[in-house]
Amino acid sequence: MDSFIKKVFNGKSDEHVHLQFMRFSRGEFKDKALIIAKKTNKNFSIATSYEYANELVKNIAEKLKGNEKTRITGAIISTRDLTNEINFKEKKQFQGVKKYIIDEEMPKEQIINICDKFPKAFLALSFSVGDNELKIKPKAPKSSKPKKGDDKPKVDFCKLKTSDESLVKLLIFDVNDFKNVNIVHDFIIDEIIIPKNESDPVKMRENAIRKGKIIRYLDIDGKKEVREAKFSI
Repeated sequence: MDSFIKKVFNGKSDEHVHLQFMRFSRGEFKDKALIIAKKTNKNFSIATSYEYANELVKNIAEKLKGNEKTRITGAIISTRDLTNEINFKEKKQFQGVKKYIIDEEMPKEQIINICDKFPKAFLALSFSVGDNELKIKPKAPKSSKPKKGDDKPKVDFCKLKTSDESLVKLLIFDVNDFKNVNIVHDFIIDEIIIPKNESDPVKMRENAIRKGKIIRYLDIDGKKEVREAKFSI
């Protein structure tokens, strides 16, 4: 499963890409989908902002083989009531947002089923498969806000340690070799097309098509590059 950013730069779109942009109005949104990566010998340490969480969970789960299980800890966060649809240790709720605490062993099929069945939920789940170790903060994400001056937001919501280059390429798809990479995106929404004959405000927002572009800023071992991709999602 490619990252939503990679899909946009490859001219592709699907439900997962649409969900990423559904919350945005018209305007310019800076410092999104952040990545910091370091390569040491054949090992990679990657930290990202929250946007990549669900994709990372699914991609790491795909590495499980056969009936192999892994211990999953963390939380599934949703506005939808999942009480009778998932196994959980504890349930917390605040202002309509439900947080299901997870701590159990799961096989590949069960994890993938959660990813596919609840695409609007936030999967703040941590687990390991082989030498692939994923850690995601077990809390609801908040939009990153720049610090004072030119400082960028802290990038530590999701952390991945791996030696699998195929996983790295899902996020850092346009860099062949590096020791250190920092990636920042600006989302620019120029136009929002509302579905005709739709009066439900929720459906209007969910089904609207957003047109604009992503500006991708890369710092590759001190060398800075900028790339753009237009979208209609």
